[in-house]
Amino acid sequence: MKTTTGWGYVIKNNDKIIIRQSIIPVIQNQKSFENEEEALKVGNLVLEKLRAKTSPTITKKDLILLSIKT
Repeated sequence: MKTTTGWGYVIKNNDKIIIRQSIIPVIQNQKSFENEEEALKVGNLVLEKLRAKTSPTITKKDLILLSIKT
């Protein structure tokens, strides 16, 4: 999703919003993803974690592995 300062992502289940993330999680600054590709990478990882029935929490290591600019 497009935000006023960049990009974020939304995770839905049967049209019900489960997660709406407009800023990069786990970092100190409140900033949006720089582009749609970065938001999709993290959103897809969250979705994978949910499908695996694990915590959808994103870590700094996840951001590094996905090459997300913070």
